[in-house]
Amino acid sequence: MADWLDEIEEEQNEELLMDDDEAAAVITSPEIEPGLYEHFRVMADKGQSLLRVDKFLVARIVGATRNRIQLAADAGCIWVNGKAVKSNYRVKPFDVVQIVMDRPRRETEIIPQNIPLNIVYEDADLLVINKPAGMVVHPGHGNYTGTMLNAIAYYLRDEQHFDPSDPRLGLVHRIDKDTSGLLVIAKTPEAKSHLGMQFYHHTTKRCYRAVVWGQFQEDEGTVIGNIGRSPKDRLQMTVFPDGEQGKYAVTHYRVLERLGYVTLVECRLETGRTHQIRVHMKHIGHTLFNDARYGGNEILKGTTFSKYKQFVQNCFAICPRQALHAKTLGFVHPTTGEEMFFDSEMPEDMQELIDKWRVYSTTKDIE
Repeated sequence: MADWLDEIEEEQNEELLMDDDEAAAVITSPEIEPGLYEHFRVMADKGQSLLRVDKFLVARIVGATRNRIQLAADAGCIWVNGKAVKSNYRVKPFDVVQIVMDRPRRETEIIPQNIPLNIVYEDADLLVINKPAGMVVHPGHGNYTGTMLNAIAYYLRDEQHFDPSDPRLGLVHRIDKDTSGLLVIAKTPEAKSHLGMQFYHHTTKRCYRAVVWGQFQEDEGTVIGNIGRSPKDRLQMTVFPDGEQGKYAVTHYRVLERLGYVTLVECRLETGRTHQIRVHMKHIGHTLFNDARYGGNEILKGTTFSKYKQFVQNCFAICPRQALHAKTLGFVHPTTGEEMFFDSEMPEDMQELIDKWRVYSTTKDIE
């Protein structure tokens, strides 16, 4: 996982976001928006002196660090009196402070399940897994079973360093449920720490393949734009061009094949934020094909002819998810120091989609 908000949400709810023993004293609190869940709430007492909210929360949440609280604030997850605040907000008497996220608190342990994993590499320190589209990486949003972590818990159950109480089970980065491709999983605490720092410092090498709407004028380019949660839809991310909100994000892209009204591109991540490629591509007018969350499941380019509409609907059926695949992954081995590099084949649904557009673009007169 590349975005440290994901660590806050996933790493250990009991450690960072446990209920405060003073929360019961709060009689009323601001309403939570639909689709969001409260993980923590406390009311400042009448004698509260002005104090930064990050310091206020660190003193009240067992196991929390100031850095993590600041990251949560940057992600829009720290609310005071019903509104998101930055970490430098000063808490005053009777302020209601909440930590709010887009998933309910995890209340169950990760149950080992015998679910097949496509393991492309394994040694004593790590696994590299090629995740299929449709598999949730970690429990959340009601998906507490059938996830990749449930499968990993079963696969590693007899490993000497396996810690079933670790809710992340060696996960150091993630990809979305409907994105396919490569993930590395640490098998030891030392490997997890080493790999985690590589993702934190953006020294890993990750390239994706994406089919996006529209034709590019240029053959390559770079998108730079801070990414944060959308104030209009908290389940979406958005780009904040002014740089005053969100987290710094950079995506490099290169056109691989022009396919009429869509384009096959390679995206190389310099940073790794939640939905980064999906958000950056939409930001420059090239929403991922069939990305329902960001509007790519509509016909964004092309003609009004009924035959074309039917062709696109057929394409949606062939690849019923955002057309995004984490194709390559590179990192330094945490024990040997060797540079490791892995490449995966395009999944069948995306390859069939590309082939279908390739035929269409060579047989139709496209402006």
